[in-house]
Amino acid sequence: MNAPRRLVLSALFACLFVLVLVGVSALLMFASEAGPEGGGRAPEERLVALFAVVAVACATVCAVVYRLYALYVAAPLRLAEELAATSAHSGLRVGEHGASEVRVLGQAANQVLAVRDALERDVAERIREARASLEEERSRLAALMADLSQSVVVCNLDGRVLLYNQRAKQELSSGPDGTNAELLGLGRSIHTVFDRALIEHALERLQQASRERASGAAASESRKLIGSAQFVTATRAGRLVRAHMTPVLGSNGQHTAQVGDLSVTGFVLVLDDVTNTNERHARRDALIQSLIEGGRGPLGSIRAAAEMLSDVPDMLPAQRDRFLGVIRDEAKALSLQFESAASAFSNDLRERWLLEEILGAELIAVAARRISEARPGEPHPLAVKSENVDEDLWLRVDSFGLLQALRYLALRLQDEYQVREVRLWLTRSGQLAQLDLSWPGTFMNNETAMSWLQDPMTIGGETSPLSVTDVVERCNGDIWFQRERVSHRAFFRTMLPAAEAPKDLPRAIVAASEEERPEFYDFDLFSWSTAGHELDDRPLAELSYTVFDTETTGLQPSMGDEIIQIGATRIVNRRLLRHECFDQLINPHRELSRQSIEIHGITQDVLADQPPVEVALPKFHAFCADTVLVGHNAAFDMRFLQLKEKKTGIRFDQPVLDTLLLSAVLHPNQASHRLEAIAERLGVSVFGRHTALGDALVTGEVFLKMLPLLAEIGITTLRQAREASERTFHARLKY
Repeated sequence: MNAPRRLVLSALFACLFVLVLVGVSALLMFASEAGPEGGGRAPEERLVALFAVVAVACATVCAVVYRLYALYVAAPLRLAEELAATSAHSGLRVGEHGASEVRVLGQAANQVLAVRDALERDVAERIREARASLEEERSRLAALMADLSQSVVVCNLDGRVLLYNQRAKQELSSGPDGTNAELLGLGRSIHTVFDRALIEHALERLQQASRERASGAAASESRKLIGSAQFVTATRAGRLVRAHMTPVLGSNGQHTAQVGDLSVTGFVLVLDDVTNTNERHARRDALIQSLIEGGRGPLGSIRAAAEMLSDVPDMLPAQRDRFLGVIRDEAKALSLQFESAASAFSNDLRERWLLEEILGAELIAVAARRISEARPGEPHPLAVKSENVDEDLWLRVDSFGLLQALRYLALRLQDEYQVREVRLWLTRSGQLAQLDLSWPGTFMNNETAMSWLQDPMTIGGETSPLSVTDVVERCNGDIWFQRERVSHRAFFRTMLPAAEAPKDLPRAIVAASEEERPEFYDFDLFSWSTAGHELDDRPLAELSYTVFDTETTGLQPSMGDEIIQIGATRIVNRRLLRHECFDQLINPHRELSRQSIEIHGITQDVLADQPPVEVALPKFHAFCADTVLVGHNAAFDMRFLQLKEKKTGIRFDQPVLDTLLLSAVLHPNQASHRLEAIAERLGVSVFGRHTALGDALVTGEVFLKMLPLLAEIGITTLRQAREASERTFHARLKY
């Protein structure tokens, strides 16, 4: 039986004892007779006196019990909660509460904490001295990243960003209208910037090469050098970039993510903006094309006139003048054609697609794996055999498009002609590469094959605007259908230009050790995988968070009050990213009350030129994508966001954690759970209160202090945190 219940029962027994005692006294009083002179008290007076005695006795007992509870039960409970907070965070001290014995215990605890803090300061000083030499290296890395003219992004295998430079943020976070869409940030997915299929295709190439190196299979020297992949794509702002992907290997040669690969732990993307280069190539092609088409006619006329003058030496003067006039007029037209081509040099007459260099054997290996993948509802996957593959043959192609074309043709053979096996050949034919997709049987006719090559490709229920012919022509190649009646086989033959093996291929980057990573980057994400886990069952320490707060015109969201400011920051890998912030004022298109202005200090004039909520919320939604929302008294802020769903079409359906509720879980005996009170208990400095961003930063610091305290009481996952929050009294508040 706990102490509070024992004290309550003791009080009840004491009251019962008093009642029994008073009752006995009353019986004695009523039993006694009045004296002969009638000097005894009247019965009414005796009854009043009796109740007075009972009331005074009960009040005395309750006061004593309450005082004992405050001194010996409530005070130790508060002391225990404060002591639990100090165990996770240095610099905190417990207060002096309750009786003198409890105060002595608090003083002793503070002395122990002082000794602990002194030891921690000594350890911290030694660590600072040990890392002094690394600080210079970190500064050099930061300066190098800042001065690079290229965009650099480093990701783990899940595509989570763990390093980027400022140039990458500027180029990749720009929306189609030139505004900042907040797409790039630590812990965020690179798939919000680039197409997932494109990234996975390039990564698959790197993993294929890594598997072959790990297996120790014999390969040519050119094949051993393969350590990168390239692709070309467009950003959301419409810029064309060439991405150079290089693998990051584990420092011990072992792969830590569960993807079946043995060495690749992530990848580096080095991005070049090739928009202007591509435009220059297009303008050059346009000039050549215009000169050829426009100059053919005048040159033909000049040649014909010159031949007539040369073949007929005794031509009449009038005819000679006429032919000379033709030469003069056509020469003038040709000159005008040159001038016209020069003036139209900036017009994009046709687009040139940038190609990548890839080892042909690698392309065949990836194609075989893609084609043989099991499809839903298909009991027998298509078998693929690779034969006569030239190990030293390099190609310059659009590998992603070419793989789509090969898979499209193979799966269509399976679906429409029940072909169970196809073969891939890749051999050199002079200056060209011959790529064959063959199968047994010659039952397909030329008309059907031609329609397959010309139709838009449909793969997995998705239709591409490109046909197989479009993809092959993009690679400067040619494709046709052919049958061999003797061998009873048919095939699609593709002729592609062969390329020279590239020189000085970049080697894979080996990851630095834990102690060497710059603290302003987040290389810990290399070991962070999202595969196979539901969000609710993920440890709190592994999740990414967006800590946010709002300022409003009032406290009644259902009565027409509006948001006037949203401030947010992000937490990734238990680090508050102060440089990745969202701070947006919003024009509410309504008057602000004097009371609200006194609280947040935002006036009507400041909001006059700010965007409306329909513009601000989509930006905030993009900023907090793929994260868990964290707020203080978050139900209030979320109600404002929910009321705008119909108007903006933006729905915030992420999980939400509330520091107010978590404080009630951690410190149920504390009288206040206001943000300032929680911050004071946890040793967090309060600054910038009643600004959205300032409150978000304080809330973020408080939340980080809470994480180890939650772990100590067994709350380690998102599900446990949410369920514990829902059981608190404060969770019943509605807005």
